[in-house]
Amino acid sequence: MKVFIAILFAVGAIAVVGLGLSTSSGPVNNSNFLRLHIRANSNHYVDQRVKHDIRDRIVDGFAPIFAFVTNRDQAMNVLRNNISKFNDIANDVLSEQGFTYTARTALRSEHFPTRSYAGFSLPAGKYDALIIELGNAEGDNWWCVVYPPLCFLNNNIGGERGVIYRSRLQEIVRRFR
Repeated sequence: MKVFIAILFAVGAIAVVGLGLSTSSGPVNNSNFLRLHIRANSNHYVDQRVKHDIRDRIVDGFAPIFAFVTNRDQAMNVLRNNISKFNDIANDVLSEQGFTYTARTALRSEHFPTRSYAGFSLPAGKYDALIIELGNAEGDNWWCVVYPPLCFLNNNIGGERGVIYRSRLQEIVRRFR
């Protein structure tokens, strides 16, 4: 019975999350998603490298917190309540590596172009996002989806270092096997 309930829960959760994802040209409700963007100072190698170092530090620090987020409102509260921590992490990495520019962090709604990510696409549109701008913020950015928690995928996206993803659903189902 426990296995049946766990499987039913997993299928239901996958269906709910799946309604917001688009693998084709179907409609997507942008308000279902929260994004994270780290905008590099420039496209110079050292600026891109530090952007990735900041990404790694943020993902390592927040993956355990987002592993327990169960809805968009909780995810938004985590972002809102930790804006200064995100900014501090970025500025600490910049300082440790000797950069003279700083980071600015804000939670806002912005228009973004269509982006493909880990097997699905997010269409162009307005999304809520935590945006970390490094220095002039004129370089390529790294981005992910904080909710649903797709930032924490364990694979290479665009040739970048993979990040850790722990699926609470998968852990529950495995426990009941």
